[in-house]
Amino acid sequence: MGKWFVYILECRDNSYYTGITNNLEKRMNAHEKGTGSKYVKAKGFGKLLAFRECEDKIEAAKFEYQVKNVERNKKIKLLKEK
Repeated sequence: MGKWFVYILECRDNSYYTGITNNLEKRMNAHEKGTGSKYVKAKGFGKLLAFRECEDKIEAAKFEYQVKNVERNKKIKLLKEK
């Protein structure tokens, strides 16, 4: 099955993008090329800020939802907590 990741990246306009993937390196390469998501393509890829490994896609999707529903200044802290 493999691991899944929830990640936050910072776009060039300083906005955050939160997503999930089962291949973090491949997904970051796609974002850099502008093929990862419409949002990041429009805003410009900046850098990966944080990520958390999850056991499966369901856990990752639930955690992504949680991260997306907290204030901006708490998102990175939430990903780094265990």
